[in-house]
Amino acid sequence: MRAAEIIAQRIAPAAEQAATLGKDVADMFRACFLNTLETTCCEESDGTTFVITGDIPAMWLRDSSLQVMHYVRFAGAPEVARVIEGLIERQMRCICIDPYANAFNREPNGACWAKDRPEQGPWVWERKYEIDSLCYPVWLAHAYHAKNPSAKLYTESFRQALTAIVDVFSTEQRHWESPYYFERDDCPPTDTLSHAGRGAPAAYTGMTWSGFRPSDDACRYGYLVPSNLFAATQLKHIAAFAREYGDTVLAERAQALRKQIQTGIAAYALVQHPNHGIIYAYETDGLGHYTLMDDANVPSLLSLPYLGACEKDDPLYLRTRDFVLSMDNRFYYEGRFARGVGSPHTPSGYIWHIALCVQALTATSDAEILAILRMLLDTHGGTYRMHEGFDPENPEAFTRAWFAWANSMFGELLYSLYEAGKLAGMLEALRAEEKNA
Repeated sequence: MRAAEIIAQRIAPAAEQAATLGKDVADMFRACFLNTLETTCCEESDGTTFVITGDIPAMWLRDSSLQVMHYVRFAGAPEVARVIEGLIERQMRCICIDPYANAFNREPNGACWAKDRPEQGPWVWERKYEIDSLCYPVWLAHAYHAKNPSAKLYTESFRQALTAIVDVFSTEQRHWESPYYFERDDCPPTDTLSHAGRGAPAAYTGMTWSGFRPSDDACRYGYLVPSNLFAATQLKHIAAFAREYGDTVLAERAQALRKQIQTGIAAYALVQHPNHGIIYAYETDGLGHYTLMDDANVPSLLSLPYLGACEKDDPLYLRTRDFVLSMDNRFYYEGRFARGVGSPHTPSGYIWHIALCVQALTATSDAEILAILRMLLDTHGGTYRMHEGFDPENPEAFTRAWFAWANSMFGELLYSLYEAGKLAGMLEALRAEEKNA
């Protein structure tokens, strides 16, 4: 039996509950939950798994991790375990090929988004360096290992990749000494780095530098705060993995680096906002500059509890969350059908389905979750799938009809509500709303 068939059986009770709101809702849940396995996964003859994003034929380290994270709960089934272990191994091999790349090809065919400088190798689709690209495979491996502690993860590629991650994070604490640069011609300014491909100047803070955001847009200031918080969390997991397979030197390096990043965040990433108090900045440079905003892409400030970087009730997070979900965040938008976080990566005013799912997954109020469920069900634009960005005044205007990460997040949200025993009640409340409308 294929992994998709096994998971379809496991989620059938949740789909039955979704059907109380209509067959179309149940079908949408099933299709979104299974979208990655049914449309983007390829199990290779070498035992690895290659996962494209959807409408782009490349594998992003970030997207592929988030596309399968909701399947980890079913990894007791050998067929599901094989897919996830194969993806982790493929991701680690990719990091060994080029730890500065964000997206990779299925074969060494030289396919790419654009011909950049320096020229990328034949395996590399794009070489935009993003901290989160190195974090996500560790995040996925940690979650999978917690579910299957006997899994054979510690391959040579796995060990080499973890060392490469710590090496790069350490190097990029002083980016001015790094060999990395990135230049692209004939493109929007957000698709290349300023200052001859080196990015804006930065001072040492203890944090690690990033060229690009999770949106693949260039950072304005190189210390991307949500990604540094994510990195600190994953360095803890790297240290645990390293100790388990006997590399005490790497474990100590990862722990020391984690502390340096945390110290840098505390010293440079907190800002006094006139309406919200002390909150996290989105970016800073150690030279007194910072950006106050949040972006729909994950890691985001909104997503920190989802990524394990803090608790949902952390006071600093809650103040930052209030900022993110307010008009003080210039990428927060409201319209007739939805309100939520968008991104400079998509048209102005567009809200992201991913951000709505993240908001619900980090919410502590059932009323907030219920409102988001209504928005998600009202904004699929007639496709019964999730998208990248959409116009909250006209949901039929959207970007990326086939975006598996967004579909996975919708499936994750509904199934997590089912696991918490809340899905049936929330769907009944939505049904009552429809009757009374």
